[in-house]
Amino acid sequence: MEEQLQEKAVLVGLNITTNVKKIDDIDINESMAELKELVKAAGAEVLASVIQNKPARDAAYFIGKGKVEEIRDYCHMLGATMIVFNDELSGAHMRNIEDVTGLKVIDRTALILDIFAQRALSKEGKLQVELAQLKYRLPRLYGMGGQMSRTGAGIGTRGPGEQKLEVDKRHILNRAADIRKELREVKQNRETQRVQRLKSNIPIVALVGYTNAGKSTLLNELIKTHKDYETEKEVFVKDMLFATLDVTLRKATLPNKRDFLVVDTVGFVSKLPHDLVEAFKATLEEVKYADLILHVIDATNSSFELQKQTTESVLKELGADDKKTIIVYNKIDRLELDIYPRNREDRIYISAKKGINMDILLKMIENALMEDTYQVKLLLPYDKGNIFSRIKEKYNVDSFEYVENGTQLEVSLDEEDYNVYKEYIIEE
Repeated sequence: MEEQLQEKAVLVGLNITTNVKKIDDIDINESMAELKELVKAAGAEVLASVIQNKPARDAAYFIGKGKVEEIRDYCHMLGATMIVFNDELSGAHMRNIEDVTGLKVIDRTALILDIFAQRALSKEGKLQVELAQLKYRLPRLYGMGGQMSRTGAGIGTRGPGEQKLEVDKRHILNRAADIRKELREVKQNRETQRVQRLKSNIPIVALVGYTNAGKSTLLNELIKTHKDYETEKEVFVKDMLFATLDVTLRKATLPNKRDFLVVDTVGFVSKLPHDLVEAFKATLEEVKYADLILHVIDATNSSFELQKQTTESVLKELGADDKKTIIVYNKIDRLELDIYPRNREDRIYISAKKGINMDILLKMIENALMEDTYQVKLLLPYDKGNIFSRIKEKYNVDSFEYVENGTQLEVSLDEEDYNVYKEYIIEE
């Protein structure tokens, strides 16, 4: 089989030059740097970046016809095979720019969808990506020019269940309906599994944050604490955007020997396509059932405050913004100066890769998870075997033994059960 040649891209950004700046406006240079990483993650080579300063978008050519012609000549000189725009384009914009340049044109949304299409491994992930791709293409059916004939030969045109772009609106709508039906079935299965997890009463810690903040590296470090740890249970780690997409659950152990579940979620990115936020909401819903959130932030990124806001806004959209949270500033080993603020009750500075402050983080997780529990020793008379069965079903019993007067056990109870079984407590 003939090997596909690597595509060569020129990046184009539009900087709206107005005096009105919003708090969440990302710096154009930071945004273009992120776009470069996204293109590299998709497998293309970046030849150059171009920023056009304009007071507003051009209705026909987005950045203006003159600038498009200038970029066409620049691309031909460099030998570029594609142009990637930093914003979402309409089908008409794409068609007009392609007509002038003769090159493939994709936008940031299509690029992110393409990366997700490459990386999604689970059935649900693949279905979610395909649904988002169909929703993206639908309003562009009658304006995408040359893109209509491309079916999957390169960036922006591939994906699980890739449909030919000549497909009509009805076909797309029917396929989207089929996917939604399949997703409902997958969701039912996931909810069944979630009920079983919640019944086990094992605390759940969810890792959230910007893509490439180090969540997967942190998960791999946390699971090393578990007695059944094997290297095969580690998740894929690479210094790139969206290295992993599917939600991962693994067991880890606190310093007090209690187990907890770690949930690693898909990372966020600025200008995340709305359809993808919607598509992955079902997967991200795991965060809503977590007892604790670790918000992982790349301490070396100059835009980490904006990235923090991006993550928090998605959590709010999910209804998980009121969860108990520890802010974890990661990658401190890469800071030029070994100086950073002191750890606090709700934040910590670590290097998951180098293991710096991991012991402190584990203790913080333990304190947060145990905050609303009571570690007690109970003595249950033998005629109260039903109580022992209920406690074993709901909690991880630390230890138990049969003594003369009944069953003696050590367990951490929540406040409600603490009050219910208070009469059997012999030691706290």
